Amino acid sequence: MLTVGTKAPDFTLPDQDGKMHSLSDYAGKKVILYFYPKDNTPGCTSQACGFSELYSQFEEKGAVVLGISKDSVASHKKFQEKYGLSFTLLADTELSAIKAYDVWQEKKMCGKVSMGVVRTTYLIDENGMIVKVFDKVKAKENPAQMLGEIE
Repeated sequence: MLTVGTKAPDFTLPDQDGKMHSLSDYAGKKVILYFYPKDNTPGCTSQACGFSELYSQFEEKGAVVLGISKDSVASHKKFQEKYGLSFTLLADTELSAIKAYDVWQEKKMCGKVSMGVVRTTYLIDENGMIVKVFDKVKAKENPAQMLGEIE
């Protein structure tokens, strides 16, 4: 994991509509940058829907929410449309941001070891500095938790 006080690595990734986004595009805003394993899985869906439900409150506090997984643009588009998600999902099929933020790690499930995205949320300030890092995130609780972290 990257640590608090570190400059957040910039990236350029396509969103669910194929439009390119860079972290630097959001200079001057707080950014909730959350990494999740896979579209349309129970935990990832509850986390995304939670962020979507609270999105107007994040906007009122001058923050944006960006979700990143290794799913494709097409997968993100279906996920967004199915649940009416109101924020940006970024497709990192090459794992560039995922690796830069050190969330591509060994995972154990049912005794099997594989590499995958570890659910992690970063709070990045207006100057691009990491001010909070949450690993071992509880998907359902994370959106409200992050709203509470923004001043």
